[in-house]
Amino acid sequence: MIFSPGKLLLTSEYVVLDGALALAVPTRQGQAFFCEEKHDGESVVHWQAFHQGRLWLDAVIGYRSWAVIKTNLPEAATFILKVLQNVQKISDFRFHSDDTYYIRTNLEFPADYGWGSSSTLMNDVAVWAGCDPFLLNEMSLGGSGYDIAVAKEKSSILYQLRPDRRMVQKVKFCPVFSDELLLVHLNHKQDSREGIRQYRRHTKSELLVQEFSELTRKVLETDDIYDFCHLLEIHEEKMAEFLGIPPIKQKMFKDLPVFVKSLGAWGGDFVLSRKFSGYKEWFWEHGFQTVLDYRDVIN
Repeated sequence: MIFSPGKLLLTSEYVVLDGALALAVPTRQGQAFFCEEKHDGESVVHWQAFHQGRLWLDAVIGYRSWAVIKTNLPEAATFILKVLQNVQKISDFRFHSDDTYYIRTNLEFPADYGWGSSSTLMNDVAVWAGCDPFLLNEMSLGGSGYDIAVAKEKSSILYQLRPDRRMVQKVKFCPVFSDELLLVHLNHKQDSREGIRQYRRHTKSELLVQEFSELTRKVLETDDIYDFCHLLEIHEEKMAEFLGIPPIKQKMFKDLPVFVKSLGAWGGDFVLSRKFSGYKEWFWEHGFQTVLDYRDVIN
């Protein structure tokens, strides 16, 4: 079995694409990958993708002619075909014979959580194929690659894109106040690629990148929850100003007595907040039923 953890990006969403230092953490749950091979000369892939133990995608793909032979989800099967074609181009040994592959994946967290259903798959497949997960992801999906780094390292990381290379540094991020932190689901998934397209329309500056990099360093180093919350409030305000849109607290959490920080693409998935007296009732009454303890989610 191959296993890759999911991820959460705590700082430098969007600006990580332009070289800002980012802090990302792995989730306890992720995606598992299983494969059996049969030397039968058929050149076929039997692909079954499970979501939390329930069959989601069932596809048969012929890799001699690269065609979906049958499936219950044509769009998803076509995406898997594309990924496997890319594997053939960069792997030294997968899809260069006529074997049959029986592949099964299991995504442990709900697909609408935004924890990395795609990045965990990219890393699992790359490990299986003995190829570069960053290259496979770039060919298949794009993005900054921080999510691939988390899946590959299985650790909290500092991540930065530099002109000549990517910097991935494993770090220990276990703040003493982590039992006070919460993750709140916004009841829908945000399209991160659409968020990136909108971000690209804005003119960036080196100063902006430096500001978010410095905030990332301070967030990593602080051991005071009040300082931590204040830094993330500054982060949220700076990002809102740059994007020209209201911060999530102003839009959805106006009466919330504590901080709230967007995670990943703005407008969907999860936000980070902290506990306060009556927090469970507050979130429930405001329509947010999925409220998770940070320490239960993050590895």
